Amino acid sequence: MTPVRRESLMLPAMSQAATRSAPRSPKPRRPRDATRAASRSAILAAARKVAARDGARDLSLRGVAAEAGFAPAALYGYFRNKDELLLALAADDLTVLARAMRDAGPGGLAVAGAAALGLLKGAETMAAASAALAGTPGEDAGAAGKLADAERLFNGRLINALKALSDASGMPTGSRESQCDVVLVAAALAGLALLARSGRLGALGFTPEEMIARLDSRFGKG
Repeated sequence: MTPVRRESLMLPAMSQAATRSAPRSPKPRRPRDATRAASRSAILAAARKVAARDGARDLSLRGVAAEAGFAPAALYGYFRNKDELLLALAADDLTVLARAMRDAGPGGLAVAGAAALGLLKGAETMAAASAALAGTPGEDAGAAGKLADAERLFNGRLINALKALSDASGMPTGSRESQCDVVLVAAALAGLALLARSGRLGALGFTPEEMIARLDSRFGKG
């Protein structure tokens, strides 16, 4: 039997990102919304400190609450569980990653890949958040729905980062096959970051620079 191919989310999303008109001026925030946004930012900043100190995989809402100066119960108004918090951190990392690749300057995949790898090596939250994408067995419908919202945010940021990678490297995204190439390069960079962070890449006798050069020779268009 011929396997059924699922439609890629990247093609319409990337096309919309490329043709999107100038953003409208945001509506003024109400004081309550601004306060909530500031509190959420403070929680995320505290979570990042805890993750850097204790490791993202060992992060706990209680530890984040203590770091942020919140009562533990107060955090549940912003993040219902650790998975949601990790996905929010990873989504922010993806935004930083996309910006770094866009700001890397000319040089195609070699330069964009080096910028991405430099950030990915220190972004343990990306690896820790991957477990959250599978959801938590036995969770109620409300928790599942809230997690789905966090996952949609993560997916949107991921598509934006993939678009930044394709733009910076000159890789096309007009077909499913070309999108596969972009995802392959992104997966390779993520895997290289994991190997480099653990010291395994050096133990195997390779350097990040030569691996990125190899990716550039195979996929780079810039």
